[in-house]
Amino acid sequence: MDTWKSATRRGLVSGASASLLSSAALAALGKATDDSAYGPTNAVSHWLWGDKAARRDGPSLRYTVSGYLIHHASATFWAVLFERLLKRQLDKQDPAVTLPAAAAASALACFVDYRITPDRLKPGFEQRLSRPSLALVYGAFGLGLALGALLNRRD
Repeated sequence: MDTWKSATRRGLVSGASASLLSSAALAALGKATDDSAYGPTNAVSHWLWGDKAARRDGPSLRYTVSGYLIHHASATFWAVLFERLLKRQLDKQDPAVTLPAAAAASALACFVDYRITPDRLKPGFEQRLSRPSLALVYGAFGLGLALGALLNRRD
């Protein structure tokens, strides 16, 4: 139980870091490729609001806030698993260990999101971004996991 408690505490930090970095990537890539910084995050809220969410370009309490909260909760879920399953490796405080572990966790999240998850529960931002952009978003997610893990273990 204590290991899950510790993983959850650390996962809140790693998840926030991963959520913020990947959300910044979503906004930047959305603006650059789709002329909408909010579109990719809005699309995440299709869980609640259906396909209309993916078509919303501007900021919105309904679509943007709920999309970000869903994305943040998902990032936290993956971060808790990352922290729990890789605790021993992450405790070494070595970026050469932490970065590849975070990249692997991000790749697993991507695989689960797009190969196992039903369409209704997929992230949604794939409706607004190209595959290369999605790779950058998941790269930012992995970097956020690594930064959060290293922050958790700083002296």
